[in-house]
Amino acid sequence: MKKITRSLLEELNAVSVKRNSEAVIESRAAHVINSAINLLSIIRENFPEDQAHELERRLLNSIKASDPSKFVRGIRKLRDSKEVHKNFRIVEDDNSDPNT
Repeated sequence: MKKITRSLLEELNAVSVKRNSEAVIESRAAHVINSAINLLSIIRENFPEDQAHELERRLLNSIKASDPSKFVRGIRKLRDSKEVHKNFRIVEDDNSDPNT
């Protein structure tokens, strides 16, 4: 009985499909590309055109340079500039005419 079980397990192991490295690369590439396309769509929807273009450029440069911090710096730069504009207050000049 044990011998039959062992031979069945050996058969199953022999039949199991081994991963083909090209297929793994193709699959991962497809997922990464689809994710990048979705990310670019989100960027275009949430940022003005000039900022979206800058972030797209940073994303591609980050990939080319294998340095994700380039893209992260761009996002932080935009976020910080939004916070500065949000907290920025216009102070009227004491000499200005309130009627104008």
